[in-house]
Amino acid sequence: MEMKRIDKIHYLESGLLAGAGVAVHGFTTRHEGVSRPPYNSLNLGTNTLDPSYNVEGNRSLLTRAFATGLERLVTVNQVHGTDLLVLDAANPDYSYFQKLEADGIITNQPGVMVGVCVADCVPVLLLDPVRRVVAALHAGWKGTAAGICRKGVEALVGVFGSEPRQILAAVGPAIGGCCYEVDAPVVEAFRRTENGWGDFARETGAGKWQLDLAAANVRQLVESGVAEANIEASGLCVSCTPESFFSYRRDGGETGRQMGFIMLKP
Repeated sequence: MEMKRIDKIHYLESGLLAGAGVAVHGFTTRHEGVSRPPYNSLNLGTNTLDPSYNVEGNRSLLTRAFATGLERLVTVNQVHGTDLLVLDAANPDYSYFQKLEADGIITNQPGVMVGVCVADCVPVLLLDPVRRVVAALHAGWKGTAAGICRKGVEALVGVFGSEPRQILAAVGPAIGGCCYEVDAPVVEAFRRTENGWGDFARETGAGKWQLDLAAANVRQLVESGVAEANIEASGLCVSCTPESFFSYRRDGGETGRQMGFIMLKP
């Protein structure tokens, strides 16, 4: 992935998705917004103690940079589940959806930016350039264990007629296996639903494991039929990169949120 800048927005762009030529997308950094510490500067999350006018200002910077309006940015109330919001028709008030509980958004509507906010969790963007459908998924450990990437691919296939092998995926910055220590309840949740636990987790002793959430989601995409060559992961750990990214665990829970976003071109 390559770091880009449009206006005041610094973001990571997947060359794989950009090469399809049908959507704009990215994973934002913390740079160049209006929020003050500890949310400095481009905090895009509404579920913080950062004043709402700061968050709205930051979101306006993002949408203006990509030639759309704040009223066409769709986010949801993320609850670490696997419910998906599907937008398959134009809507006069996209801000309404921010109140709905879900952890993914899928749309075939051009000019509508869909996004998920993260501070350690994995942002996953999907693009079917043939059917012209996009998705933004929020994958924390609960959502990952419950198969949110699998459900996202299934929704593209079932609702929009996508072929898994034509879907492109970008897996954004998240807390890495180097910094993400988990215990037995997390392990059991994965072992109930996922094979290959040992491929993305390493036991460190005393009932603790280092979990690579991004790798777990890449594996899930592949098992859902997405070609490995069609998946690009950033490989960046947000906890190790305080100058560029927020991290909930590193910052003791009081921190901002970056966003994974994608929008079909008109």
